[in-house]
This record gives sequence, C-alpha cells and structure tokens, in this order.
Amino acid sequence: MTDTFSGRHVEIAWPDLGITVTAELDGRNSELADALWESLPYQSLQGHALVAGEHLYHAAPIPSLLHLTPETRIPDRRDAPNGTVFCSGLQHLGIKYGTLTEPMPAAPVGRIRQEDMPALLEAAQAVWDSVYATKKPILVEVRKAGSEGGHRIPKLTAANADASSLIHDVYTATERDWLAGPKELVELHEGVIPSGAGSFETVLPTLLFVNGETRPLGYATYGGLVRASVQGMPLESLRHMTRLLVGVPAEFLGYCGLEELWSFTQRFLACLDELDRDDFLSVVSQLALYINLLGGWNLHLYPWDSGDHLRQLTTAEPVHQS
Repeated sequence: MTDTFSGRHVEIAWPDLGITVTAELDGRNSELADALWESLPYQSLQGHALVAGEHLYHAAPIPSLLHLTPETRIPDRRDAPNGTVFCSGLQHLGIKYGTLTEPMPAAPVGRIRQEDMPALLEAAQAVWDSVYATKKPILVEVRKAGSEGGHRIPKLTAANADASSLIHDVYTATERDWLAGPKELVELHEGVIPSGAGSFETVLPTLLFVNGETRPLGYATYGGLVRASVQGMPLESLRHMTRLLVGVPAEFLGYCGLEELWSFTQRFLACLDELDRDDFLSVVSQLALYINLLGGWNLHLYPWDSGDHLRQLTTAEPVHQS
C-alpha cells in the first residue's frame, strides 16, 4: 500500500444537490478502508436510515465488505462523533450525521471534515425528503479526492460453466439496475402484480411482505453464506444451508413479482452440487450484491409517508385503551 492514511481523502458527492463533502480515512480498520479505497470510484442510490435516526447509508459495490473482520469496533455507534464514516458487513457505507437511537456496534474507517458538516446536514435533509416522501432518487458518488468520478460494478469469476453463466447474468442485471431501479420492482410499487399477489387487489401488504423478505435474504442469508464460506464451513454444510435458506423466500418474492431473482435462485440451486468452494463463494457474493440492490431500491420506493399520521407517543402523553 503506497498511500498513507493521512493522505487518503475520499470525496462523497451528491451531484443532483450540488453538494460534496470530504472524509479522511483515519487509520482505523485498515482492511475495510483498503477495500473501500480500491473500489473507488463508484456511484449508488443514496439511502437514509428509517428506524435508527440521523444516519445516511448506501449499498457499496464491494463484495469483501460482507466478510472482512473489523479490527476496531465502536461498541455503540450512538456514541460516535457526528460525521463518522462506517463500513458495514451489510455491504453499506454509512455516515452518522446526528442523533441515533439504535444501539449497535459499528466499524469506523474515517471522519467527515468538520468544515463540511453543514453541507452534510443539508444533503441529509434532502435525502430524507427523497426517501420518505418525494421518491425522486438521489445518487451518491464516492471517489478519491481530486480524481475523476465514475462507476463500476465488480464481476466475479467461476470455473464451472453454469456458475460462470449465472454470474454473468446476475452481474448484467446488477449493472442495469444499480442506478436506474429494477423494472420489476418499480412496476410492483406501481401496482402491476401479474400473479395477483395482494388479497382483494390490495398492494401495500404485498409491498410490505416483499420488503420483509428481501432485506434478510440479502443481509442475513447471502451475507451469512459468504461469511460461512470464507470462515471455512464444510462445503457440504454450505450446500445444505443454502437449500434450507434461499429457496422459500426467493420463490415467494418471485410470486410477488421479482421473477428474475427466482430464476437466478433456481439456476443456483441446480448447479450447487457442482461448485467447489471458490465457485460457491463467487456465486453467493454476486447474488448478495444483486439482492442488496433490490433491498436498497425497495426501501427507496416504499410509500413510507402512507403512515405519516402515525407518530410516537412521548412518556408525557396518555395511552388510550379501548
């Protein structure tokens, strides 16, 4: 590694907002910081935390984030200084910009410059409005400071012919949908559901169930399979856990409208017994990125403001029971 940490500055820009902030990679969690640095530049759909508070995050096209082990963890990210930049095992780049309510450990890699904090707060408000209400996507670009921007999705490799073909098709779908939104998911949110999923022609329950299945399928199932493979779980156990975990949710999501995901899953299961550990890891890593893409866009498209009339009670307010 030729760059020193003190010289590694990352620009995080929201071109549509005309806002750019700079973060310095400060030496914490060097493997995660290296993975981020080597992936640059890239673009992604910018998201905002929906239950945790004042936190920005986006899916980062960095497969190794799923399995790299942090050297340093903040035991409770609520205590991290505002402007802290995190790399997450959920394949996210996150930025704490204010008060958080969710207690969880987190892996910091850097910090937004203090002079850029007002600009960060301005961007965060616009992103919240985008995710919660307007639904106009805001893209983020992450690049080495002073360098040109750009975008790329990693394409992994496999020796097995069926696995290689599947990886190519998953990569193509990911590249197509990363910045524009998956057509099947967009149509689902518009109420186009060919299977008729949604009792009595309702749409919102189907959207809720799709969100509830997609996020854990990417975060827990495929992320877990990646980590288990890297950590040495026996290959036959990996195959067994795959059969137990991936089929049912993917088939349900296919019924709800994500037919491409179900098709990819069927192809994966069909060649599973032919894969060695390296090919297995490549396939699950490529699929994890695709499913996390679906999860990110689903969170953006979901009509969160349909529950705007519901607000939390404070301890001073009476609870009325019928």
